[in-house]
Amino acid sequence: MRRSFWAWGWEEGLPADAARRALAAQVAGALGQDTPEPKPLPTLGRAIAGVSRASVAPPQSIAGLCDASPEARLRHAYGRAYPDLVRGFACEFAAAPDFVCFPRTEEDVANTLDACAASGIAVTPYGGGTSVVGGVEGGGRGRPACALDLSRLSRLLELDPISRAARIQAGVLGPDLEKQLQPHGLTLRHFPQSFEFSTLGGWIATRAGGHFATLYTRIDDAIESVRLITPAGVWASRRFPASGAGPSADRLALGSEGILGVITEAWVRLQPSPRHRASATVIFPDFLTGARGARAIAQSGLYPTNCRLLDPGEALLNGVGGGDAMLFIAFESADHPLQAWMSRALELLAEAGGTCPRGAVYRDRGEKARDEESAKWRDAFFAAPYL
Repeated sequence: MRRSFWAWGWEEGLPADAARRALAAQVAGALGQDTPEPKPLPTLGRAIAGVSRASVAPPQSIAGLCDASPEARLRHAYGRAYPDLVRGFACEFAAAPDFVCFPRTEEDVANTLDACAASGIAVTPYGGGTSVVGGVEGGGRGRPACALDLSRLSRLLELDPISRAARIQAGVLGPDLEKQLQPHGLTLRHFPQSFEFSTLGGWIATRAGGHFATLYTRIDDAIESVRLITPAGVWASRRFPASGAGPSADRLALGSEGILGVITEAWVRLQPSPRHRASATVIFPDFLTGARGARAIAQSGLYPTNCRLLDPGEALLNGVGGGDAMLFIAFESADHPLQAWMSRALELLAEAGGTCPRGAVYRDRGEKARDEESAKWRDAFFAAPYL
């Protein structure tokens, strides 16, 4: 499969014409307007034809690492925010960099920064390209630009099973990271909505949040140390289990958005892969009542892995529920069954005015049982960016 050059995800995942027309009708009905006629999806050939000529060539010392073709340039022009999708749909790629560099080692990264600095070329680190704040857009600003694609720095370098930690290169995509940890029975347990197409370095640079409701929800909680290549040389924080000695050096890298240097690797804290899971769907008469239930769970110390409340509109948009507010709650553990945790959570939600008509679903590793309503919502949630 191939990534879409302008939209979210895989080209094969883009909606068919019937799905686009159904969405158009749904939106038009909600807004009280006539149904619009969907425009044709853009083609790669049309987009390539519109890419302007590069203003500079890659410096000779790194030319072997670079690709200055129109396709490579347009594929590294934008992130995936709404303005990016609009421009990509219109095949407007004025922000394309002049060339793309694919370093294979830290030395390649350092050489690229040196060569581009000497030639007055701006460098923008590029991970998975899922940015929604313009963080990967370095071209089109009246200056030569290089997109530094870290996809070849994607390996698990070192594992410390006693401390449950690993040293991992920053260009690894979420699924590949988890695949490399799986044989060791460990997981990073960080799953942002962009998980399939975003990288460890991108999570660190943006201080990403995952979709677990409590405890290990932010990438901050998983970082032991970070290593960057900067225009002035290597910067690396020391690896400690914890430290109370002054400001945290890692905070310089966390949320730095690529402006201080190129994140090349990090030591991260891991968790054992879960064996036990429990999930349930709780119905509330309205959103505010559901919010009180969610607050009770958040303040209970039960620490669910998921606690997501949908208002009636969002539930309807995702094809779940019958016009009520819905709360999905789930627990997981590598150590113990979860009946006691789920039972107490359902008691708290019942006290807040919620009902759980279908009861909870419990499963151990390998079992296929699942809560149908939350499963339908999850499928719709991950399909939504394609629409």
